[in-house]
Amino acid sequence: MTRAFEECQRLANEYMREQSLKSGLPSMDPMNIGNALIDMSAQMAANPEKMMEMQMSLWQDYLRLWQNSVRKAMGDTDVDPVIKPAQGDKRFRDDEWQENQVFDFIKQSYLLMSRWMTDIVQENARTSPKDAGKLDFYTRQFVDAISPTNFAATNPEVLRETVKQHGQNLVQGMKNMLHDMDPKTGNIKIRMTDTEAFELGKNIATTPGKVVYQNDLIQLIQYTPTTKKVYKTPVMIVPPWINKFYILDLKEKNSMVKWLTDQGYTTFILSWRNPDASMADYGFEDYMTHGPLAAMDAIKDATGEESINAVGYCIGGTLLTCTLAYLGAQGQLEDRVKSATFFVTQVDFSEAGELTLFVDEEQLATQIKAMDEKGYLDGDIMGQTFSSLRSNDLIWSFVVNNYMMGKDPTAFDLLYWNADTTRLTKTSHQQYLKEFYLENNLIKPGKVKLKGVPIDLANITIPTYIQAAIADHICPYASVYKATQHFTGDRRFVLAGSGHIAGVVNPPAANKYNHWLNDKIPDTASEWLEGAMEHEGSWWTDWHKWLSKKAGGRKIIDARMPGDGKLPLLEDAPGTYVRVRNDTEES
Repeated sequence: MTRAFEECQRLANEYMREQSLKSGLPSMDPMNIGNALIDMSAQMAANPEKMMEMQMSLWQDYLRLWQNSVRKAMGDTDVDPVIKPAQGDKRFRDDEWQENQVFDFIKQSYLLMSRWMTDIVQENARTSPKDAGKLDFYTRQFVDAISPTNFAATNPEVLRETVKQHGQNLVQGMKNMLHDMDPKTGNIKIRMTDTEAFELGKNIATTPGKVVYQNDLIQLIQYTPTTKKVYKTPVMIVPPWINKFYILDLKEKNSMVKWLTDQGYTTFILSWRNPDASMADYGFEDYMTHGPLAAMDAIKDATGEESINAVGYCIGGTLLTCTLAYLGAQGQLEDRVKSATFFVTQVDFSEAGELTLFVDEEQLATQIKAMDEKGYLDGDIMGQTFSSLRSNDLIWSFVVNNYMMGKDPTAFDLLYWNADTTRLTKTSHQQYLKEFYLENNLIKPGKVKLKGVPIDLANITIPTYIQAAIADHICPYASVYKATQHFTGDRRFVLAGSGHIAGVVNPPAANKYNHWLNDKIPDTASEWLEGAMEHEGSWWTDWHKWLSKKAGGRKIIDARMPGDGKLPLLEDAPGTYVRVRNDTEES
């Protein structure tokens, strides 16, 4: 054990020596929360009676906890806890947290303090809703960080493992941490999965297909049909470029593109290039021109079909919205696109959820300054942002597993994809945050212009299918629903169970989660949900029923093989662009 701690000390000293060689100080307030803290402090000082009341309540809770602990120590087994973990909180699942009096006391003491801290903030954050949200969010980040499960001395699982391995788990944990650390910056990229367990095209992103078109921004993949007859109108999927397209093709049993081909759809998907410094000036206009518009022309050459059924996912759906409005303004929409489907897509950002906490003028200026040197936003920064929204599941559980238990993360395809981040061009990222998140200009007719054409969402007159997820922490379903109030064609809204990923990627065969349907489109999401009926299983079956009618109704066309049309076969799916990783300097 002594040797183990000596080794940990040596590794820690090595880390500190490396960090001492680095220069440059970050912003003292990168999240622009200082003024909100000052305002909250003033509110607390102005209301001492309320503060005393809350303090007394905390003392009373601790007194009850102490009394219960004494009763347990004296053999009383019929003692109810003062406070319990929230439903779904996995941190305290080890039996010792319930059965061992010491750990039970530590757990309840932490939960009481956590509740008190969040209550204090919610009671005194009386400034703007955004500042109140920031204070609440960062308080929860702090509360999550100080959980006793995150410290070796107060985590029973770690203590058992430390005794069992004579401290070698801590040594291995320190080695794991140094392995995950960027030697240039000292930043730690926590491994969530075994990155060596997957290879694109081998055991992930394996649906057969060909790259049939390529430009400086996309590769267009046409998937090999699995039915003899197919629907007339092909499907074009526009995935987000914040991450990679194969979230829709992880493995055969949960691959949406495989499922679509099995239903008889000629399926195309855009694979975005991972941008480098040379692409700093690529903005939304470039993404529209070289993305959906170029892909639509290529699909016409590949299939001979004038029109498509378009699908957009997250920011890919936002771009698709811009594209449809652009075509609508020129009178071309109904000739080129028969329908549009949107997965967890926001077009009205007035209530865009917790991500808005990271977007204000000050934080945007900080990000622009950081992007000036490279010309892009590093993908790991976005990954860390998304992880912070679920810090217990996506940060601290891996800190404990990797750095305290000394274990390697298990192989999990979804987390492999999650770690395979992409860079974002400076201009497109700046436009997205400023034009859409900050100023909400997309819903203001003519405020956004692309290729000189004013964008008006009322010009989206084609049928639309809008899907949201009830537990989505990135694109809240109430925010997604707002699109129904801006599009003017026939609209169908479906609410899926689960969140931003599992709510979308939920094949019928899995028989997981439920979904809600309502044929009416009232003014608000809450009104829609009040009138909705809950159905078992995946929403994909409802979508297929809707989409098949837009694709011709019956499968009467001979299956189209990649290469049958005018486009040459460039390479096998999943292509080259998707293989460029975030840590590659040039794509």
